[in-house]
Amino acid sequence: MAMISVHTSPLDQPGTGDAGGLNVYVVETAKRLGRMGIEVEIFTRRTSAALAETVQLAPGVLVRHIDAGPYEGLAKNDLPGQLCAFAAGVMRHVAHSPEGHYDLVHSHYWLSGQVGWLAADRWDVPLVHTMHTMARVKNASLADGDRPEPGGREIGEEQVVRAASLLVANTPREAHELVELYDADPALVEIVSPGVDLAKFTPGDKAAARAATCLPADAQVVLFVGRIQPLKAPDVLLRAVARLLEREPERREKLVVAVLGGPSGTGLERPRGLQQLARELGIADVVQFVPPVDREELVQWYRAADLLAVPSYSESFGLVALESEACGTPVVAANVGGLPDAVGSAGRLVDGHEPDDWATAVARLLDDRTGREELSHKAIEHAAAFGWDATSNQLLDVYQHACRTKVDGVVAELHLPNFADLPTAPIP
Repeated sequence: MAMISVHTSPLDQPGTGDAGGLNVYVVETAKRLGRMGIEVEIFTRRTSAALAETVQLAPGVLVRHIDAGPYEGLAKNDLPGQLCAFAAGVMRHVAHSPEGHYDLVHSHYWLSGQVGWLAADRWDVPLVHTMHTMARVKNASLADGDRPEPGGREIGEEQVVRAASLLVANTPREAHELVELYDADPALVEIVSPGVDLAKFTPGDKAAARAATCLPADAQVVLFVGRIQPLKAPDVLLRAVARLLEREPERREKLVVAVLGGPSGTGLERPRGLQQLARELGIADVVQFVPPVDREELVQWYRAADLLAVPSYSESFGLVALESEACGTPVVAANVGGLPDAVGSAGRLVDGHEPDDWATAVARLLDDRTGREELSHKAIEHAAAFGWDATSNQLLDVYQHACRTKVDGVVAELHLPNFADLPTAPIP
């Protein structure tokens, strides 16, 4: 199968630039599909001359870099102008492959959907598409001062919805939004929940985690993990912390707020804006800014925290909430998008983004040790139902469904191995 991820590479470090949950989704599902005997080739845009044309991500999984536009300095909003070049690069590569080399295309995000639409049509195979985020959903809940998604993206998304053989939604709410906002055929929308690496994100010793992250053993630690941009609302958390310290100045002595991530999207216009806000609010002494880290270190940050704050204005799912819960750390999250599904009963949901409301929610959970311990047990149990193996198995069902659909009068079949004979070695 061909996976297409135009605007962000599965090799990129999540948490900065355009790399985030989509990258994790592509990497984790591709690895498992490869282990199941599906040959996966991921097409993404080359962003450095140093990148090899082809990189093996895992057994059975290749990343193919396509030249489309300058390697550096090209913003995501400029990429629509490079879709023709990207598609041409994909077609040139496939010209050297035997006819019928691909059985299916799975595109991620609307830019990839545009390329996937052409590729699937040219190769006469089904197109499965996952939106990950949608312009009309984001524009309905913009942060103050943030720019709306352009009309061209809305049109592009509509086109992909019409072209796709099947659409994959993360949650029932996203499926409803596809139908209501984009007139998708309900019969062509499949719900497949994203997952979490349950072998990597596990509970652990909090004292050891705090030593590993250089956090005080007796601190009250609030963690934010994500890209630094208005959509993710880290500023809401900082304003809430300022209100909390106004109410309870004595809390300053032990409170630590760790903001882990790098600037992205419109946040790139003021890459130090959040640090400046912390100074203006008078809380710079309690806020630590941490650049994106690899997953081994990220696990330690989750374990070290008393709670994870996810104040986003819009989330199709919210993988960081699930990762935190898998580590046994409860979540305080905005009651938006897919976050209620990701959080379940293992955290607290906050309606709206008023700093006073967030200050109250954070303080209540910090001060309720028994409640946090109860939520920790629930968090581990909740996350256990969302492994990437389950996600990948459900995707296989979607692919089979798509390949049984008649394409121009021909019924395609996706030839899968005997799953009873599959190896059981852990995913690297």
